[in-house]
Amino acid sequence: MPIPNSRAVGLWLALWCAMLVALVVIGGITRLTESGLSITQWRPVSGVLPPLSHSAWEEEFARYQQIPESRTVHAGMTLPEFQRIYFWEYLHRLWARLLGVAFAVPFAWFVAKGVVRGSLARRLAGILLLLSAQGALGWYMVSSGLVDRVDVSQYRLAAHLGLALLIYGVTLWTAAELLASPGSAGDRRVARWGAAYAAYVYLTILAGAFVAGLDAGHGWNTFPLMEGSFIPAGYAQLQPVWRNAFENPAAVQFHHRWLGIGALLGALALWNLARRSPTLSSSGRVLVAWLAGLAGVQAVVGVSTLLLAVPIPVAALHQLGAVILLTVALLLAGAARRSGLTGTGDGDSFPPV
Repeated sequence: MPIPNSRAVGLWLALWCAMLVALVVIGGITRLTESGLSITQWRPVSGVLPPLSHSAWEEEFARYQQIPESRTVHAGMTLPEFQRIYFWEYLHRLWARLLGVAFAVPFAWFVAKGVVRGSLARRLAGILLLLSAQGALGWYMVSSGLVDRVDVSQYRLAAHLGLALLIYGVTLWTAAELLASPGSAGDRRVARWGAAYAAYVYLTILAGAFVAGLDAGHGWNTFPLMEGSFIPAGYAQLQPVWRNAFENPAAVQFHHRWLGIGALLGALALWNLARRSPTLSSSGRVLVAWLAGLAGVQAVVGVSTLLLAVPIPVAALHQLGAVILLTVALLLAGAARRSGLTGTGDGDSFPPV
């Protein structure tokens, strides 16, 4: 017996995914505007309200003035300037709270109505647990920049973004399964390579998080060479050598720029594979064409971000483009599978991730 209203669940999850994409972009702008340390306390409930009086703003500003970033990066900042950076971090935290409510409340309602049950209920409960962990991880990231550093740890920043995208990927995949039309043909070879490509894009995005965490995009603003060389000077200056991939701005930027070019070449190779498939559905063919086109646009935006020395609008567009590319890759991998895993059955047969 099919799960009743499974399409309603799928539409809810798809809308929720769009909210999560918005949160990722807001988080990127928060980092680009150096706003992430403007709120120095973690108050999950009372923090919903911003300062509401001049004296409350002064108290908040005084707390910020005690951390190293305020005395270095933002030395001499005025209260109105502080309020501008506070806005982005406040918006980021507020939207994250709304995202949690937008998941927990409909989930509880669907479970109470018997619409969500079995393995689907367990999967969604797992996503809810990951959301709780994401909130704690977000504060763990912020706390790294409050005492001994003038910014957050690039490791914690990458972990925070990585978990957000993992939650996004699982939720998107679930929504796509619930909304898929049964009976369409696919191509498992394309599905496997599509999944591998999505994993590659995920890795490339994480490499970009290290670029952001080290402000590596503000140096070596030429392409394809860096300081006149393909491999920049000082590429392997840290010991042990593995640290360069995560702590050396020159190496971090070098890796990200060529991972990005690899994403373009991989999308073109996947498109070439898919166009010769005799069984891939029309939706799969549309998705792989979009994938190739989006990868090209993303490469242009990425190089532009670098050459223009990371202007905030272009950099934010680059981050949005990365998430859209990941989205299309995941949807392609799902569309290329044979159907029959679309969330029908008694609720206990819902396929695992």
